Amino acid sequence: MASDMTSDTFLASKKISDEIKADLSVNPQKYTMLTGDRPTGRLHLGHYFGTIRERVRLQDEGVTTRIIIADYQVITDRDTTEHIADNVFNMVVDYLACGIDPAKTIVFAHSQVPALNQLMLPFLSLCTEAELLRNPTVKAEQEASGHALTGLLLTYPVHQACDILFCKGNIVPVGKDQLPHIEQTRQIARRFNERYGQVFPEPHGLLTDAVEIPGLDGRKMSKSYGNAIALSATAEETAKLIKKSKTDSERFITFDREGRPGVSALLTTAALCTGRTEEEIAAEIGNDGSGALKKYVTEAVNGYLAPIRERREELAANPDYIREVLAEGNRRANEIADATLNEVREAMGMVY
Repeated sequence: MASDMTSDTFLASKKISDEIKADLSVNPQKYTMLTGDRPTGRLHLGHYFGTIRERVRLQDEGVTTRIIIADYQVITDRDTTEHIADNVFNMVVDYLACGIDPAKTIVFAHSQVPALNQLMLPFLSLCTEAELLRNPTVKAEQEASGHALTGLLLTYPVHQACDILFCKGNIVPVGKDQLPHIEQTRQIARRFNERYGQVFPEPHGLLTDAVEIPGLDGRKMSKSYGNAIALSATAEETAKLIKKSKTDSERFITFDREGRPGVSALLTTAALCTGRTEEEIAAEIGNDGSGALKKYVTEAVNGYLAPIRERREELAANPDYIREVLAEGNRRANEIADATLNEVREAMGMVY
């Protein structure tokens, strides 16, 4: 049931997640991972350290990997698709620049796979209205958007179940707050199998260990807050953004996430890009103040992103190749979705 998680439920989910992590490097072929992003703007450092780096690692370990560009889900809480084609194109460029390999990983767009979306109808019949209304992520998204609750936002967790189950995904990398979505997907798979026969696996959430990289103002890094360093930003744009970031009047640099959010956000950014700890960096800068800290962070970020940016530039200069990657990903996703939908129809006795 998708509801606020009790500590017992979370501990049980964490135990399973830890067991899967231990098994992944030994038996990667047992796992199919579905993950993805909404194309609402450019991907940034938060996305990279939060999820993309881990996707690349699991792909390279041999886990079957599917990445969905969730374009239909953009309109759950937005009134326009004005920049969506550009966002989708640049998302593919970012993925490839960061190490996603289209020979190993299928990258596809939600709207281009009709059979995936056709799973919505049988799946909706397996959920009650109360279960949909109880999902905490739906509530949070609605409050954040300030919109009336649309039918699409209400059924967002069912869309996600379609995304995961169309390719028989059995692991989904998530943060703790997304576990209710996974539980709802498991429930849909279980109810379908009980009612019509075994078709779907019951997927598990793979809890991510990633540090949430703060934005340049100490809040969560987000495109909507304007506090994010985009992967597509130039070294000069990055330097400007970091220079403008808020610190405080205290000269001596210390790491204190609660008391000094701006300074601490910069230290965390530098720590992720250098592999050092925030405390080490703070001690090194000491009394040199926020100017020295910003210089250090700028060099760390630009140094880390240099090879990604170089690759990105090469890829963006070849738009036909990017379109080919997405077209081939869409083709392969359609093959999988058509086969799954045929299985579903057979299980339901709907082959005429």
